[in-house]
Amino acid sequence: MKTITMIINNQEWQVNLYQNDTVESLINRLPLTIQMKELHGNEKYHYLDFQLPIMSESIDQIETGDLMLFGNNCLVLFYESFSTPYQYTKIGYIDNLKNIKNLVGSKDVKVTFQVNK
Repeated sequence: MKTITMIINNQEWQVNLYQNDTVESLINRLPLTIQMKELHGNEKYHYLDFQLPIMSESIDQIETGDLMLFGNNCLVLFYESFSTPYQYTKIGYIDNLKNIKNLVGSKDVKVTFQVNK
């Protein structure tokens, strides 16, 4: 399984990636540093200035650490688990999320995604 690195406040996590055209297109645009906005106390999001191919599907259950695409240009990092009626394109997920809620906090946060060397 391919991985990329996500960096928030100098702390790194490995994002396990799914195999799809969205992921391949995103990898080709890395490294990427974005300001992710807070939403609903369970996710951070950022509207990219480019579009990615979509493979939307009904998810039903979001898990802490899921990284997904909403529409064709909204990157979403979930830091709480919950059920949802919305459709997303799966990008990846992060294992070992100790303290991620405390790290991302309730405000906007700068996030860097980079290809592993």
